[in-house]
Amino acid sequence: MADLRDLYQEVVIDHSKRPHNFHKLEDANRSAQGYNPLCGDKVTVYVKLENGRLRDVSFEGSGCAISTASASIMTEAVKGKTAEEARNLFESFHDLVTRGNAPDDRATPLGKLAVFSNVSEYPVRVKCATLAWHTLRSALESSESVVSTE
Repeated sequence: MADLRDLYQEVVIDHSKRPHNFHKLEDANRSAQGYNPLCGDKVTVYVKLENGRLRDVSFEGSGCAISTASASIMTEAVKGKTAEEARNLFESFHDLVTRGNAPDDRATPLGKLAVFSNVSEYPVRVKCATLAWHTLRSALESSESVVSTE
């Protein structure tokens, strides 16, 4: 368990200090904004969706280390996937951070996202970890409203 906690800290710190895909995606054809009023996290997710596949994904915003790291790793995890695969990955990730265990379904491997399993021990942080994911889902659905964790 200590090894997983160490890995969690290392991955979260790395992705929060140097987030991957942190920029406005100029040729995005989908985007959505998300807000966590509890701690003030704000995120905009940009998606270039072509033929049902996420060709590119990026984000901008400000937030805590968990929120930023989750958004950063999310963009890497969903890039190149179909919209349906991205939705399935969100469901697996959501189960992980709310229940603390990875799903048995091998069709949706979590990869680096597995380090967020400890988030389930801190329920208030679940909203931080899932904000970008809810925002991505909203972008894929072409929703105009701002996503809120409340």
